[in-house]
Amino acid sequence: MLNYLKNETAIILGDLKQLDFKTSLILISVAVITFLSIAFGSPSFYYENFGNDKFLSRVYWFLADGLIMFLLPVLLIKFVLKEDLKDYGFTLGDKKFGLITSILFLVVMLAVVWIVSGTKEFSTAYPQGGKRVSESAVTFMLYELCILVYMLGWEFFWRGFMLFGLKPKFGYYSVFIQMIPFFILHKGKPELELFASIFAGIILGLQALRSGSFIYCWILHWLVMIAIDSLSILRSAKSSAATGSLLNLFN
Repeated sequence: MLNYLKNETAIILGDLKQLDFKTSLILISVAVITFLSIAFGSPSFYYENFGNDKFLSRVYWFLADGLIMFLLPVLLIKFVLKEDLKDYGFTLGDKKFGLITSILFLVVMLAVVWIVSGTKEFSTAYPQGGKRVSESAVTFMLYELCILVYMLGWEFFWRGFMLFGLKPKFGYYSVFIQMIPFFILHKGKPELELFASIFAGIILGLQALRSGSFIYCWILHWLVMIAIDSLSILRSAKSSAATGSLLNLFN
């Protein structure tokens, strides 16, 4: 029995030694960083350790999670892999393709957001920071800037670090590989958004890979989030109290 286990262990170790270091590091680090994101960069972590303010819990989430998903991959790229960030999409790349596709995607998404923002499920879910987001224009803008930081980490993690990191080994299959965890982490969102994240992950992955940049995905995703929050606030302005909250945005 012992000899059998020793032989099997030797075979497994021998096979593991044949694995590509970079590919293995990226796949394992994606799992570890995702764990850190869920454990320490979530609203639940804020509630357990700092307080029960919904608005501040989301601000904490956006900033903490955004930095975790951005800084840790950057450190791995620079100090472990010793590679250039440009090789992971941190560049404008093909500007013509990036801008044209971003405008097209944004137009389509604005139309979709306009339709779905009228559903009860979306009006209840957004803005994620609650009614306080619509207290004033300043609060709204600061809140959306926090989302900008979050989207920097989110998009760089999937459409930068993971996508470009796996491209040398898997080519365009890396688009589908990064889509899977991206989709899974939308669990808990409105069902329509959850389902749409499958196609969003593929489309954004293709855009990033073809343009050679994750930056277009970052800005596009942020603009869509601003649209979702804005339209959800506008759509919820049915009562006089809601209307008053909306009007405060322009005071």
